[in-house]
Amino acid sequence: MSAGQTEQAVHAGQVMKSRHGLWWVPSLAFLGAIPFIVAQSLSSVLYKNLGVSNAEITFYTSLLYLPWVIKPLWSPLVDIFKTKRFWVILTQMLIGASLFALSLSLHTSHFFFISLAVLWLIAFASSTHDVAADGFYMLGLAPSERASFIGVRSMFYRIANVIGGGIPTLASDSLFTYTGSWAATWSIVFQVLAFILIALALYHLWALPKPADDKSILEVHGKQVSVDEVMREFFATFRAFFAKKDIAIALAFILLFRLGESQALKVVSLFMLDPREKGGLGLSNHDFGLAYSIVGISFLTLGGLLGGWLISRFGLRKMLWPMMAAVHLPNLAFLFLAYAQPESLSVIAAALAVEQFGYGFGFTAFLMILMMIADGPLKTSHYALCTGFMAAGMMIPGMFSGMLSNYFGYPHFFLWVCLCTIPGFVLTAWIKVDADYGKKQA
Repeated sequence: MSAGQTEQAVHAGQVMKSRHGLWWVPSLAFLGAIPFIVAQSLSSVLYKNLGVSNAEITFYTSLLYLPWVIKPLWSPLVDIFKTKRFWVILTQMLIGASLFALSLSLHTSHFFFISLAVLWLIAFASSTHDVAADGFYMLGLAPSERASFIGVRSMFYRIANVIGGGIPTLASDSLFTYTGSWAATWSIVFQVLAFILIALALYHLWALPKPADDKSILEVHGKQVSVDEVMREFFATFRAFFAKKDIAIALAFILLFRLGESQALKVVSLFMLDPREKGGLGLSNHDFGLAYSIVGISFLTLGGLLGGWLISRFGLRKMLWPMMAAVHLPNLAFLFLAYAQPESLSVIAAALAVEQFGYGFGFTAFLMILMMIADGPLKTSHYALCTGFMAAGMMIPGMFSGMLSNYFGYPHFFLWVCLCTIPGFVLTAWIKVDADYGKKQA
């Protein structure tokens, strides 16, 4: 048996002593998605209903990516102090409390900037939760399980999109009829989400395993360390990351792969809700929630499950190009919707189903590449660095997407989105993947 096989066997033995992944991976993925959905999706619909302009919505909600961009600055602290399990549960409680605070902020006279401040707190806690949870997945699952569980994570992440994003949007029209106020409507939504998250956090106190190697750097050293030693560990994390082989190509790939998506994602909900005379599809909250957040995300989930299974069956290298094409080419569905402006909800939902299935199918490969880049002794912090650069690649183009869509109009804007996928194809050719990476061992 090779050294790598021995290490994997030992890791698997450690995991077997813990609770099976199905007890905690689905709920952890579900909870981790909710605050991101609130900050990046529901906030756009919320502010649209409250009369905020498209340019302001895309600019300020894109800025909410910033905590995910800069999380590498504090991610080493998650490695240095306490366990990943501790950080996961702490941040879950904080997110739940912040969602309740968000519900109250909507009734204030300066609701826009007060709610944005609370959303910043949610984003900060959520980004820290992602750091800890990503590390926890890698500690709590054997290497051979990670690819297959990516599909599970993706599925429950998308279920969270339906429950935390689709259903509230779908129900908001009826709630508005009952309350007579968009502020009261969304206040109820955020209170329900706060209750769900706090309940799941309490469940995780019991359900999350305690992997043998979930230890802080301080625990591993078995001694008190000075501030200077902590800072040396902190900066060593960054040096080790930027010393990785082919890191320049990897960073270019991470930053530019989602260039098209970063702009489409911030505009698509506004495009669907805007009246037809402004170039939009004129959907109600109910129809938008049904088409995008229910039908679309259901197909995205199916695509994610298929992508995870195919990688675990054939390995990432064999599936790389088909999956990368699947991510980008379905952006043509948005182009079709913008030019045709179909009135049939079935046609709109079908186009979104195609786009979301392709994206879900291919995005699994992107996540596996991030794991591949981050792999090593400091995988938690390095994965956080990868996702931080990814968030920067989403934030900066997204900030100006509302202004671009206003300038170009929706049809030409989505044509621009399609052209922005070209760098992703070019950089994929430079990514080197081992033959069996991601393939489930027999």
